[in-house]
Amino acid sequence: MARSLVGLEITEESVRAVEVSTGRTPALLAAGEVPLPRDAARDSEVIDVGSVALALRQLWTSAGIKGRKVTLGVGSRRILVREFTTQAMAPELLRQALPFQVQDLLPVPASQAVLDFYPIAQQGDQVSGLLVAAVSETVEQIIATLGKAKLEVDTVDLVPFGMARIAHRIAQPGETVAMMHLGDHTSHVVVVTDGVPRFVRIIPVDIATTAARREENAYPAGPESEFEAVLEPAGIGGITPRTTSTRASIRSSGASAVSAVNDLVARLRSTVAFFSGREGSSPISEVIVSGAGYAAPGVADALARAFDVPVRPLRLDQIASVGRRELPEELALNCVATVGVLLGEAGR
Repeated sequence: MARSLVGLEITEESVRAVEVSTGRTPALLAAGEVPLPRDAARDSEVIDVGSVALALRQLWTSAGIKGRKVTLGVGSRRILVREFTTQAMAPELLRQALPFQVQDLLPVPASQAVLDFYPIAQQGDQVSGLLVAAVSETVEQIIATLGKAKLEVDTVDLVPFGMARIAHRIAQPGETVAMMHLGDHTSHVVVVTDGVPRFVRIIPVDIATTAARREENAYPAGPESEFEAVLEPAGIGGITPRTTSTRASIRSSGASAVSAVNDLVARLRSTVAFFSGREGSSPISEVIVSGAGYAAPGVADALARAFDVPVRPLRLDQIASVGRRELPEELALNCVATVGVLLGEAGR
């Protein structure tokens, strides 16, 4: 078995990787991120293969990462996560049957999708869980890009599932918590009980992180952009129109900035309220937040006011031994998700 594990995420703003030792309590060996040029990537999607491959090589050199096999954490608006119930059967048989069972739920042919099923509960001969579907071309593009950087994808894992493993380590037995990871343009919410993800939502929303503001300053928008309609992917293979007013708010201040934060918090609160309002849902005892979005101006205070339960941030040093390393605040918040996708392997 390898002595270290490497987790990798590709976001719109950067490539980010963490290398940890194996064992019950992972120890941080290396961590870092390298900014990407504009339009080189979206969250979990490569657009400019050459630019991303170059950034990956720079990341491995600058951060001193030794491992070449990586666990890739993915999670974007182009990945479908929904509740699904099917007949209980052996895992191999389910893998064969799943494409036929879910074809009507997908906007692309099942042959063009990467499918997975996370079982949660079984009643009689029926098993319920979470269906995950991603466009296979997108995943293959990432794998090819890593190959150009002399890296190999060992496992592909959904970021919310990694967050669920973190919750299992830090929450009390039987406790239900809402884990939130706030990225630059995509946020993840997963409600977890005893390490089992009960509910997952991937929310496309722009947050005025340092990385997002740096990109906007480097590539200022034209005067028409605030009103210009653009097309952005929503769901697996879907396209929905969206105006750039949210992105424009990243550059604004005062009332507009407050409005953007309120919109973010309202989406997060309504997501948690939707879960809590369902029949048989366990009460949520705590909201645990990671990601650079938590450090964005006004977000922490707005979250604390929005929920009737405690809200607390989660940084890398709370789930891994970092020794004397001092990571920048936003990197320490972001790396939580990157380490989360490794926890299924690190404890072995």
